[in-house]
Amino acid sequence: MTYALARPLLFALDPETAHHVTLRSLRFLARIGLAPAAGPAPAACARELMGIRFPNPVGLAAGLDKNGEYIDTLARLGFGFLEIGTVTPRPQPGNPRPRMFRIRAARAVINRMGFNNVGVDQLVENVQRARYRGVLGINIGKNFDTPLERAADDYVACLRKVYSLASYVTVNISSPNTENLRRLQGAAALDALLSTLMSERRALAARHGRSVPLAVKIAPDLDRPQIEAIAALLRKHAVDAVIATNTTVTREGVSGQPHEHEAGGLSGAPLKARATSVVRQLAQALAGKLPVIGVGGIMAGADAREKIDAGASLVQLYTGLVYRGPALVRECVSELCGR
Repeated sequence: MTYALARPLLFALDPETAHHVTLRSLRFLARIGLAPAAGPAPAACARELMGIRFPNPVGLAAGLDKNGEYIDTLARLGFGFLEIGTVTPRPQPGNPRPRMFRIRAARAVINRMGFNNVGVDQLVENVQRARYRGVLGINIGKNFDTPLERAADDYVACLRKVYSLASYVTVNISSPNTENLRRLQGAAALDALLSTLMSERRALAARHGRSVPLAVKIAPDLDRPQIEAIAALLRKHAVDAVIATNTTVTREGVSGQPHEHEAGGLSGAPLKARATSVVRQLAQALAGKLPVIGVGGIMAGADAREKIDAGASLVQLYTGLVYRGPALVRECVSELCGR
């Protein structure tokens, strides 16, 4: 069954239920040899950054596979890299349901999941069981009840646990669904956090014999001075990449639609222009000193191209997959690789 045929059935379900049904169905189909599978991208499609060779520039954004339970299933869809998480040191249930809402007319989703996950120890076990040997990013965060002044402890705890398994690690300081988390994007807080994490990375690199790249994921709801301040700190601490962007707390593009007043982060088509603007401003401020990974509102191959033209080196997908399914991955790879 193609995704176009399955989507009406999935959209009849609660969005979070549909999310789990989709992933479990893909896993079942893979086990019986019926799941969609993309062939390898041509060598010319590869990108080299952060000291990593990416087979193609189209990746899976964090949030779809929070616990690393579906790595092998998702790897069949043609992504050049996968990012799992966000994971926290301790398991936590996240916010009460319902906490995910489709806005179909706008091709958008609002979510207030709240870093629901099984905890870093279980995620590590899941990754160790996976057969996938491609590029794997692991996105880390803090527990909801960890005071902001102790946030660095949570990030360090996760970094230590996932270090040996990750191709790169993303520091998520931009989810709108963990209270006050975005305050870590402020200059003083970010300076202190990055100082701690880069120091810990140096110690881990000496212990493991390899330096795992660190990326930082930022919000779309930043003005130019904030973006420039963040860019300066990323350069100061020699961070390896920046991911732009997370979901937005604005409601541009969904005015008058059902669920527009639900709390949480908005993703999908209405986020595209705002996220692309942040990519462009970051790329200008960074002047090529570190790469930008563009995410937000990619619903077609042309949207992926727009992010690259704005200065991104790679792109990531999530909400577009809800509306387009696996065909979106192939379309974006084709657009960016000339196939």
